[in-house]
Amino acid sequence: MVGKKSGKALLREEGLERTDNGMKQSSWPEPTITNQKNYYTTYMKEPHQILSLRLQQDVNRNNMVRNAKDRDRDLARTGSTDVPVPEDDEDEEGTGRDTNDASKIIIIHPGSQNLRIGFASDSLPKTIPFCIAHQWRDTETDVYKPLPIRAELSDTPEEWFGEEFTKKFTKVHNEMKVAMRARKVKVLPNSRDLVIKFNGTSHPEKIPEHNDPIRIEWTEVSMDDGLGFIGLEAQRVPFDATVVVKGEKQKYRLRWPIRHGWLNEHDFGSADGLTDCMDNIFHMAMTKELGVSPKEFKNYSCVFVIPDLYDKKYVEAMLESCLKEIEFKQVAFIQEGLAATYGAGYPLNCLIDIGAQKTSISCIEDGMIIEDSRINLKFGGYDVTETLVKMMLCNSFPYRDIDLVRRHDFLLAEEQKIKVCTMYHPDIYVQNQQFHLRAPNRPTFLYKYKTYDEPILAPLGFFEPSLFYNKNKLVGRRKLFARSTDAYDVDKPNDPESTAQLAILASIKPSLINSVVTSNGNDTGDFSTPQKERPNPFNHLSHVDSQTNGDSRVTSAATSPAPEGADTPNPMFQFGTNGANGGSPAPNGGAFQFGNGSHSGTPGPAFPSFTDPLARTAHSIADERDSVLAIAPLDSAIITSITHATKGDETGKKARDFFGNILVIGGGAKTPGLTSFLEEKLKLKRPELGDKILVSTSPRDLDNQVVVWKGAAVYAQLTTHESWIGQLEFERLGSRALHNKVLWNY
Repeated sequence: MVGKKSGKALLREEGLERTDNGMKQSSWPEPTITNQKNYYTTYMKEPHQILSLRLQQDVNRNNMVRNAKDRDRDLARTGSTDVPVPEDDEDEEGTGRDTNDASKIIIIHPGSQNLRIGFASDSLPKTIPFCIAHQWRDTETDVYKPLPIRAELSDTPEEWFGEEFTKKFTKVHNEMKVAMRARKVKVLPNSRDLVIKFNGTSHPEKIPEHNDPIRIEWTEVSMDDGLGFIGLEAQRVPFDATVVVKGEKQKYRLRWPIRHGWLNEHDFGSADGLTDCMDNIFHMAMTKELGVSPKEFKNYSCVFVIPDLYDKKYVEAMLESCLKEIEFKQVAFIQEGLAATYGAGYPLNCLIDIGAQKTSISCIEDGMIIEDSRINLKFGGYDVTETLVKMMLCNSFPYRDIDLVRRHDFLLAEEQKIKVCTMYHPDIYVQNQQFHLRAPNRPTFLYKYKTYDEPILAPLGFFEPSLFYNKNKLVGRRKLFARSTDAYDVDKPNDPESTAQLAILASIKPSLINSVVTSNGNDTGDFSTPQKERPNPFNHLSHVDSQTNGDSRVTSAATSPAPEGADTPNPMFQFGTNGANGGSPAPNGGAFQFGNGSHSGTPGPAFPSFTDPLARTAHSIADERDSVLAIAPLDSAIITSITHATKGDETGKKARDFFGNILVIGGGAKTPGLTSFLEEKLKLKRPELGDKILVSTSPRDLDNQVVVWKGAAVYAQLTTHESWIGQLEFERLGSRALHNKVLWNY
């Protein structure tokens, strides 16, 4: 006799049993349970109980009283019944008169290679290299190996950079010829051989000093007052210059305080030494470039531009530097993406800022950055310069001793990059080039050489990151500045995070997926919000070409279609060759190589079974993330950013708005043809959007490099924001004042 089945068993057999899959019902943040013990108290719930807000209210009240007295005084003096109209420089809400004086506000935008500084009233900033040359026992050429790094036991250019780079170079060279033929651009079969033959037989021509029309005035070290030199003066200090200090000979070391968008902790021995170096650069820049004496710093306000994905220790160090060391009257912080929105005038866009050593991507909506869309990739224009030099050396570049560590060689390489690099296919043919080699205390030499496809293959590294040299970019990370932690829980790191950035890191190291669950404290993070056919943000490398897999059981690079009505997600984008959404061909027939590792063959499981996420601490998870270098193709990173900004609505109106308003700025955006090339790449990956994808540069003929600074200048002159942190607030609260002053969730 068969027993009666329970209701749960019947529901299970019929497939109607309710199960909990750990997914949230909404992406809206869930409020925490109210603490009933403190439910009726008003402690720290009213504005007058918060010092920053109370001081602002006091300023508003005092200014309102002052304005009323001024109107009464004017009325009594004129005897007219008409109330005088307030002047334009007075704020109706009473934020102060001198605060809004643009000539008294200094905008500082530091970068990995350049520092842009100027008054908010200026049309353009002063741009100087963000470096300092000061007296030291040795120079940078005595410490570091020549760049690009060459094999020590090899004399032929083809073997200098290893077999791996040579194969990649040859592969992208052959692919470029196929692409040019597809565009019906004429390709000579022996173009590269002609270039190698000409460059190998080219010899420099000595130019007498009186025949050199553009002689360089090298920096006289005798003019050093002990503080060193900054900017272009520092780069033009002769590498063999010496001074005698206390009976000892001292050379000049060139230092860069910021590298790859981070504080350069590798080249400094202490945190105080690094911050003092930045303070000296700011001091001398304001004194020499802006004409402001140190005694007048206390009369000026400062707007400081920080990255979208910042380290809190960096922001706190700059806050202390501005108010304690430089002694500005007050300081305000603004993110680069938000400043670029003010500068370009686009309230809704997907912003790509290609700098010298980092590329940041973020989506801005209604004038605010969507936090989960922020991505910071560690490559930029400097990587293009280094790759261009390597490719030209492989083609028998006549100046074989070029070293990017040497100051004059670095300036020469940057000049050649700006001169020859392009992403227009019709401009790729054998071209004659020349340059003058000017070195201190040496005669000038004229070099003639030829190029073929190196000018387009070098910037192609934005879409083929394995072409760049990425091995030493994490050296010295967290050496001087510890990770920021929560004030109430020292074991909990509180640096800002982004789900899009975590997706990029997890594509390189899949074990980081478990850290998302652990850091959120439960299994219902933002990644598992149930939505219709939601792409898996981490499944970037699960499909590779069948030829690469060989005898493995993965037989097709295309994804299997999900059954009708199922919730099986499809991969959002792939870093391999024949992805479902298109993509760039990968080196060695496999997936891209990111950072120090490579992904080839059959990928491992997305969720390793040997890792217990509950046994890991927040610090260990953060250390693992810091050990991974964020490298990904630019087009795939843009799609990732927009996907996380739209929360799964990849084909809806919001996604179409972002794809139709892609703004590319920064020095890397000045590469001819980059925007059209990027637009073509995105259309191949998202063909369903078609002509709705639009990539543009800064409007109104504004230089792409100064859009962020210009936006910060616009923000500084607004009379509605209350982001200023004064000396009194910093003295009493320190860095805690940032929580109530910045525009975003700090």
